[in-house]
Amino acid sequence: MLVSILHRVAGSGLATVGLGVLTWWLVALARGPEAYASVQQAAAHPLGLVVLIGLTWAFFQHLLSGIRHLVMDSGAGFELGVNKTFAVLTVIGALALTAATWFLILGGRG
Repeated sequence: MLVSILHRVAGSGLATVGLGVLTWWLVALARGPEAYASVQQAAAHPLGLVVLIGLTWAFFQHLLSGIRHLVMDSGAGFELGVNKTFAVLTVIGALALTAATWFLILGGRG
C-alpha cells in the first residue's frame, strides 16, 4: 500500500512542482544570462537544494515503482513474499539512487 501511495505522490509532485521548475529553468535559459543566474542562485540555496533533491527522489521512486508495476502487469510478482520484497526494494532503490546522484553532483563542488 505504501509504495502505491508513494507512486501517486511522486507522480503528482513531478507533474506539478517538477514541471514548474523545468518551465522556470527553460524560460530563464531563453531570457539570457541574468535570468539564468537567478535560477542558479535559487537552486544553490538550501531550500532550492531540498526541492531538487526531493524531485530527484520523486523521479527515481516513480521510475522504480513503474518498473514494478510493469513486471506485475506481465503476470509476475504477485506472490506475497516477492511482492513485499519488490516493494521494499523500490523504496530502498529510490533512496540509494537519489543519494548516489546527489553525492556525484555535490561531490564536484569541493
